[in-house]
Amino acid sequence: MRATFLYCLLSFLLVAQGSTAQETNATSDTTPYRKNIIRYNLSGALIFGADQYVVLGYERLLSHRQSISVNVGRISLPKLVSISTDSFHVEKDGKRSGVNLSIDYRFYLASENKHHAPHGLYIGPYYSFNQFKNELEWQRKNSTATNSVTSNSKFSIHTIGFELGYQFIFWKRVALDLVLAGPGLGIYNYKATFDSNIDPATKAQIVDGLKQALTQKFPGMNYVFSDEQIDANGVMRTSTLGYRYIIHIGFNF
Repeated sequence: MRATFLYCLLSFLLVAQGSTAQETNATSDTTPYRKNIIRYNLSGALIFGADQYVVLGYERLLSHRQSISVNVGRISLPKLVSISTDSFHVEKDGKRSGVNLSIDYRFYLASENKHHAPHGLYIGPYYSFNQFKNELEWQRKNSTATNSVTSNSKFSIHTIGFELGYQFIFWKRVALDLVLAGPGLGIYNYKATFDSNIDPATKAQIVDGLKQALTQKFPGMNYVFSDEQIDANGVMRTSTLGYRYIIHIGFNF
């Protein structure tokens, strides 16, 4: 459903871009250009949910061909009540929170662009930080006695890399920013703690459920966790290939 909506949106905007391209090209060298863009991270909202991923951004031109972009907002993982292990299931998905922060420096390629920045093809370095926190209450399956364990986890991701993207400006005001490729190095830190002392076997089962939650609900984590394990203390640290793919919708002024 989300993929269909995104396809329809992009098709509509590309048609609109084609209908105004002739006028834009004719006046691109003389029309005053606007240096600021405020934007909304559309792709994150489509993947995680609009109520769980609210990230806003601001781009400012520093020259005719260079800009700096900053994005910040609140994020959280989807609800995890469907997660279970052989002996436990998630009874309650409690507190969920998180933060997203990213910055990139863009070079709009003069040789490839017929338009003034911020319209056109760009490259540049980026840094992003994502942190997710959540609290889960686990209940033992098929048990008449109360036997629950509460886990608290924190998952942090630092990514630094280089991106390639294209930004459209429609009707002189509407900005559609596509980060098409953003390979980089991702540093992943995961830590889970428990509200009481539990035996190693129980902890191992719940840790397995937490790993399952990440790989099922977080795009790309299957790759990150393919050769990694959350240890008996609930900790996982690794570095591997990171990526960035984003769609922003914004207003140029």
